[in-house]
Amino acid sequence: MASTQQQLRLGEDETGGARAQAVRGTGRGKSRASSGRRKVTYGFHLVEGRMLHGMEDVHVAEFRHLDGGNEVGLFAVFDGHSGADVATYLREHLFDNILNEPDFWTDTLEAIRRAYHRTDRKLLKKTASNGDDNEDGGCGVQQRDEAAARGRRVDGVTVILINGETGVVANVVGDSRAVLCGARRRGEAAVRGPRAAPGARRHREPRRIRHRDPRTSATTPVLVALASDGLWKVMSNQEAVDEVRDTGDARKAAARLVDEAVRRGSKDDVSCIVVKLH
Repeated sequence: MASTQQQLRLGEDETGGARAQAVRGTGRGKSRASSGRRKVTYGFHLVEGRMLHGMEDVHVAEFRHLDGGNEVGLFAVFDGHSGADVATYLREHLFDNILNEPDFWTDTLEAIRRAYHRTDRKLLKKTASNGDDNEDGGCGVQQRDEAAARGRRVDGVTVILINGETGVVANVVGDSRAVLCGARRRGEAAVRGPRAAPGARRHREPRRIRHRDPRTSATTPVLVALASDGLWKVMSNQEAVDEVRDTGDARKAAARLVDEAVRRGSKDDVSCIVVKLH
C-alpha cells in the first residue's frame, strides 16, 4: 500500500470557512494483479473538523493475501465520540476476529455476526478490567463510569471485498455508512448500511458496538464509498455517487467527496474511502 500521512491545512479559499480544517491522512493502494480477477484500487482522505474535540475518526484500508490464493480487501470507517479509543480498538481487532472465524469462507455472514459479538464482549471486558485497575473510591468510580460511557459511543461501517468480486457490508451503529454502485444501475446508488437524509439527527444514547445484520451486495460493485457522518450530514447517497463515479483515481475521488462536504459546510470530522473495481 502506498500512502502518505499529512498534517496540512485546507485554506479559506478551498473551504469557504472562517477556520481551516486539517488533513489527517490521505493515500491510495491496490489489489495484487491476478489472472481472472478485476483490478481493484482504493483511496482514502480524512479531514479533522472544526469542532472543539480533536480527530475522532479512524479508518482501515488494506488488502490481505490469505491461504489458497484468496485476497480480501478490508475497508472501514469508525467514528468515535468523546474520544477515539474504542474506534481505535475496532480498527486493531475487528477484522482479525472476523477472518479468524473458522467458517468465514463457508458462511461469511454468520461468521461476521459472531465476530461482531465476540469483539463486543472483549471490548466490554477490557473496559471493566481498566475500571477495576483504577478503582480508588468515589472519584475513581466516577471516572471509570465516565470512561465506560465514552467507550460505548462509536459509529462505523465495514466492507469486506472478497477476491475482487463480492462485497459484504456490516454497519456497526449510527450514521456512518457505505454506498455500493453496481454496473447495471447506470450509476444509481445501491445502499448498504443505514439510510438517512442529509442533516438527519444522529442517535445520542450511549451504545457499544451493536450491529446490523450484514448483507452481500445485490450486484458485484464497481464503486464503493464509505464515509463518516461528517459527509452524510450534507450529502445524499446519490449525490456522492454522482460526484465521483467518473473520477478514475480513487484517492482523488475520496478527496473530492471530502472537499465537497467541507464546501457544503460540514464542521465535523470527515473521513472517506473510495474503492474502484476496474
